[in-house]
Amino acid sequence: MGFKSMASALALATAVAGGSGAQAAAYPERPIRLVVPFGAGGITDIVARQVGQGMGEALGQGVVVENRPGAGGVIAAQLAATAPADGYTIFMGTVGTQVVNPLIYRKLGYDADKFVPVGMVSGSPYLLAVRAGLPAATFGEFVAYARANPGKLNFGSAGNASSPHLGLELLKLTANVDVMHVPFKSGSEAVNAAIGGQVDVVMDASPVIMPHAASGRLRALAVAADQRLPSAPDVPTAAEVGDPGLQISSWNAFFAPAGTPPAVLETLNAALQKTLASPELRQRLAAQGTQLYTGTPDEYRRFIAGEKAKWAEIVKRADIRMD
Repeated sequence: MGFKSMASALALATAVAGGSGAQAAAYPERPIRLVVPFGAGGITDIVARQVGQGMGEALGQGVVVENRPGAGGVIAAQLAATAPADGYTIFMGTVGTQVVNPLIYRKLGYDADKFVPVGMVSGSPYLLAVRAGLPAATFGEFVAYARANPGKLNFGSAGNASSPHLGLELLKLTANVDVMHVPFKSGSEAVNAAIGGQVDVVMDASPVIMPHAASGRLRALAVAADQRLPSAPDVPTAAEVGDPGLQISSWNAFFAPAGTPPAVLETLNAALQKTLASPELRQRLAAQGTQLYTGTPDEYRRFIAGEKAKWAEIVKRADIRMD
């Protein structure tokens, strides 16, 4: 996922005629709600709170995170899509809400393409981990154990159609294993279930997995990417363990409801870019395995098109459909 510099180009793209100077100067006059589609403690929530705090400082108003977990992000997306288009509600969209859900839900309740992008925020490759008591110290041992016990292992995720759920489906295809899916309301709940022994396998971003792997409560087996992470230098890549097709990462972007005034979008984007440029924030999140993203509008559109093509193929192969 390579994004370079989104700041000036996206600001120019959103700064079209129609927003009066008085309106731009007045906004924002009160705190802004940031709707997050997963529960507290997961990577999406962690990034939302840290980036939201920086944006609030840049805007001179608080950015209040509102967690609305459930249904793979559908509940939060529906809420954000129907909010007033006045700039006081923004939405942290993910690969699930913006790409995967439209592919798998027959009746979704919101149109992902009608959200207006404020800007890309971040991304983080996923780590595959197992509970400490599972008799598998390496990825190869895990695959062998899973194949010897088809349907007996279970996998905790942040919910149906969430990125970890899709990671499981990808793992089942690339490693030829049969593992049962157990959905939770957030990635942190799934990870806690693995720590407690209620589920055997989890997949989530480095900031969620590595603290527990370092303490021995989980065992990290592979990074679902083609490069090792600075935050997990001893964890081999999927290619290194013989499964190069296992590549998945979380990414997120801020969106506003359709019809949000261009001048408001410009103000939000300027605050976002100022926040993302903070060396302290970049270093802090990089140490946790999260990369802050920027890029031009054309890069963003190409990225989304690529994500849609990638996940359409995975959803088709895994035969995932939701009512």
